[in-house]
Amino acid sequence: MLKGFFNVPAPVNEPVYTYAPGTKERSLLKAAISEARANEIDVPMYIGSEEVRTENKVKLTPPHDHQHVLGYYSQGTKSHVTDAIHAALAAKADWENLAWEQRAAIFLKAAELAATKYRYKLNAATMLGQSKSAYQAEIDSACEFTDFLRFNVQYMSEIYAQQPPANSKGVWNRVEQRPLEGFVFALTPFNFTAIAGNLPSCVAMMGNVVVWKPSNAQIYSANILMQIFKEAGLPDGVINLVYVSGPDAGDVIFKHPDFAGIHFTGSTGVFQDIWKTIGQNIHLYKTYPRIVGETGGKDFILAHPSADLAVLNTALVRGAFEYQGQKCSAASRAYVPQSLWSKLQHSMEKDIKSFKMGGTEDFGNFINAVIDEKAFDKITKYIDKAKDSADAEVVIGGGYDKSKGYFIEPTVILAKTPDYETLSEELFGPVLTIYVYEDKDWSETLKLVDSTSIYALTGAVISQDRYAIQEATHALRNAAGNFYINDKCTGAVVGQQPFGGARGSGTNDKAGSMINLLRWVSPRTIKETFTPDTDYRYPFLSSED
Repeated sequence: MLKGFFNVPAPVNEPVYTYAPGTKERSLLKAAISEARANEIDVPMYIGSEEVRTENKVKLTPPHDHQHVLGYYSQGTKSHVTDAIHAALAAKADWENLAWEQRAAIFLKAAELAATKYRYKLNAATMLGQSKSAYQAEIDSACEFTDFLRFNVQYMSEIYAQQPPANSKGVWNRVEQRPLEGFVFALTPFNFTAIAGNLPSCVAMMGNVVVWKPSNAQIYSANILMQIFKEAGLPDGVINLVYVSGPDAGDVIFKHPDFAGIHFTGSTGVFQDIWKTIGQNIHLYKTYPRIVGETGGKDFILAHPSADLAVLNTALVRGAFEYQGQKCSAASRAYVPQSLWSKLQHSMEKDIKSFKMGGTEDFGNFINAVIDEKAFDKITKYIDKAKDSADAEVVIGGGYDKSKGYFIEPTVILAKTPDYETLSEELFGPVLTIYVYEDKDWSETLKLVDSTSIYALTGAVISQDRYAIQEATHALRNAAGNFYINDKCTGAVVGQQPFGGARGSGTNDKAGSMINLLRWVSPRTIKETFTPDTDYRYPFLSSED
């Protein structure tokens, strides 16, 4: 076995390609899209060493072209969840005993594969399966996923290097970071391929074994992530990928004595139900499970009267409508001073009217489809209610059509009351609600922003007044786990802005940071004494002269 203190390659953020006309990457990505559209694939579950297929086949279709079939995946049952747990536990001993640098090498190789050989295939799958534009797919599946892998290896090495002070005479104190006892359940969302890849991989990196259930709407690209892990040398059974219903997965996993933790991104309601179930079953487990979750937001942009109009407009139209507002960090409510509203409305309307909407295959489309019919129906109900409400007005957009794809126009709602429902409820779509406040009410509006929503994920203040920036930064310190000054509230970069929020937005364990990886290890302190005592008697017990 190798002996040495190893330094890992210094991580750097993967460069983002532009996909501008005439570039090499544009032609390569278009070719990958054409190839993916031309072939129907049969997507298996990955359990241990087996590619598992069932008779229950479910169609995979692009949200923007739901009549086109990309392939089929095999729907699993509770028995497959049980098999995945068994496979994970069977792989556990060898995996956790593998030297950490060997584990690091696997995930560093996976990063290189994602950035090179699989870059366009993974981007194309994200564009087709999740209806992301070329640029949104690039910053997600090619770059952020790669960044997660590289930076997490660095954080892992730093965690292992943390040791007690070596200044105790005759004693050697040391700390080892053990993987958790049992298996971890990774439950991942549709909206970011990078999150889907990170949630199981960062857990596995720390020596744990994983049962991974992706969103049904992300299975198409999850399949490629699994291919990358396998080609990188990930041993069978370390990460097991299953496609089952949430209730079936939960019914098996949350009753298993070896359940050791959950890594989750999804809705607040689902996460709260999971937490409740774990609490009710706590007596069944060998250890207290780690519960790590990021659960969404009602993210805000707050404009001060001193705000630069162009900065504010760009932050809103990008922050609210990139990827159809389906980012956990998307701007979905904004507070604008009366003095700026008229000019801002004109600027926003001009920009939004210039957006092209359609399929991701046309790189000129800024807006694509929302993820599925369920999301489409939910979002459009809110739009229709706003059209009929005395307390709100649709001032931009408001149209929609699902005949070919699940298309919703970028929509701006003007709320006439500060408690209108779309200022507090998460819609997860291309809908921005604006509340206009009187300029003199700046400080009161800070309290309004802080108290209106249960969420606390991301937020931004746009201002050229440094006193106002300081006031907002302090007043909103609990309203957002990622806070931006003079920028949109989206676009966190691994290694630069660790991501996560508190309140109704989750446990704030900051994906893409050492903080998160520490949740997946259990430290053991070891004290070795070289000159142990040989007499129970302490000096103070001696008789006085």
